[in-house]
Amino acid sequence: MDEYNRFVDWDKMDVTVQSQDIKELTCTEFQELKQLARQGYWAKNHSLRAKVYHKLISNIPCRTVTPDANVYRDIVVKIVGKRSSSSLPLPEFVDDSLVPTYCLNAEGIGAVRKIILCIANQFPDISFCPALPSVIALLLHYSKDEAECFEQVCRILACNDPSKRLIDQTFLAFESSCMTFGDLVNKYCQAAHKLMVAVSEDVLEVYSDWQRWLFGELPMLYIARVFDVFLVEGYKVLYRVALAILKFFHKVRAGQPMESDSVQQDIRAFVRDIAKSVSPERLLEKAFAIRLFSRKEIQLLQMANEKALQQKGITVKQKSVTSPKRQNVHLAVHAENFKSEIVSVKEMRDIWSWIPERFALCQPLLLFTTLEHGCSLSRFYSHSEGHEPTLLLIKTTAKEVCGAYLSTDWSERRRGGNKLSFFGTGECFVFRLQPEVERYEWVIIKHPELAASGSEPENHASPASNALSFRSTPSDPSDRLSPFLSARHFNLPSKTASMFMAGSSECIIIGGGDGQALYLDADLNHGRTSHCDTFNNQPLCSESFQISVLEVWGFRDTVNG
Repeated sequence: MDEYNRFVDWDKMDVTVQSQDIKELTCTEFQELKQLARQGYWAKNHSLRAKVYHKLISNIPCRTVTPDANVYRDIVVKIVGKRSSSSLPLPEFVDDSLVPTYCLNAEGIGAVRKIILCIANQFPDISFCPALPSVIALLLHYSKDEAECFEQVCRILACNDPSKRLIDQTFLAFESSCMTFGDLVNKYCQAAHKLMVAVSEDVLEVYSDWQRWLFGELPMLYIARVFDVFLVEGYKVLYRVALAILKFFHKVRAGQPMESDSVQQDIRAFVRDIAKSVSPERLLEKAFAIRLFSRKEIQLLQMANEKALQQKGITVKQKSVTSPKRQNVHLAVHAENFKSEIVSVKEMRDIWSWIPERFALCQPLLLFTTLEHGCSLSRFYSHSEGHEPTLLLIKTTAKEVCGAYLSTDWSERRRGGNKLSFFGTGECFVFRLQPEVERYEWVIIKHPELAASGSEPENHASPASNALSFRSTPSDPSDRLSPFLSARHFNLPSKTASMFMAGSSECIIIGGGDGQALYLDADLNHGRTSHCDTFNNQPLCSESFQISVLEVWGFRDTVNG
């Protein structure tokens, strides 16, 4: 242990978990490493963990010219000079992040700032990296000197394997990861998501904190266990652990009054004191019990969110003199510009919290309303076409309110000619707002083997005959493909993967299968619903209903003014 104790304040370290019996790690196979990392094998010995970190980081594929320990020794005096380490200013790209001390001694605390400045000198392309101080502070525990820590961090930053995402280094990457996390919460932590929506006007702002929970607030014992697995398995581990944190926060705090005026502050406080509620083993157990989709699908979702941000010109952090909040990114529905005859601003914000994060950057734009445009189905199509996605809202004469999020342009209906054909993507969903709020999530692929099939099913006309169905609570999430991405991202027969929306001159059908579905007639005055009693679903509204008002909303880009 003597070799790696230069920066450690052992009075603050939990030495009760340390074992002197474990000296070496001989395995090199990924599956075995993954199992040992999750079990905390090298967490039991400080010196062993240092050696494992060195080995794992040395194996990261990097740029040809990556700064090493010798570079640090050459530049540190020139950059730091005679200034006191504690007074060294941090570069802008760490965004006033917490500089955690963990269990570092005074020399280690000063070394963090020195290493950050040297990294800023060697990586001028880094524009936003709030996780960096935490990573450096952690790795100092397992480094012989500052130069070795600098080299290890540089290798993490210089990773050039396109399939291996490690640390966000630009505002675009950071923001898209926040949006991706929001999408994942929306899907896999619905109870916690409902709480966030209820207590926060801007749920996106809450989820933008997710990396701070890990790299800033999480105690040393916990982040080290997370980092063990992160170095073996990559970025997806961070998503898993943050989701688990949110699940535990909801479990512990549900039904209790907020401890502060901000749910963000409450979550941060919960994470700082997480040892009172959850052990590191339980946290990781919960994280890996969440059945997420594959790394490739996460990458596709991240790319979709990055593209949405790029299209809106959001690639760098906007500076604001009047507000410490990030500007032009996390938007809620603007009350002053919103008016609907069906839903309130609060209800629209609830709906906004369900839609994919990349569209939550936009504001609702009324495209069609029966009160102004009449009840002609052809007029409905003419006003709705050219907009993707759209939001359909219906209020019945019985004061029921329901609707659907529709990911695909209604012009797609023409591809089937005069035949009623189905289209849409897995992002679609139907929902009810009155008398009770309920969202009915997308389709479940009952036959995953279709993903490898190039054959089209013979019958595409009836939604009851396809391989898709709706459930409020799916029984086996492992059968589910990504709910956020369209069929074109997968080798799925398009008509099998996209049976959600259908329209002709005679009717509109939304949903289908053996789950919730809406059927609207040609004059947009009447409709009916179907639902599946097998899954105890409550119907969207009356089985046969009369429409009082129908609205179609598009998504207006207001980010760029």
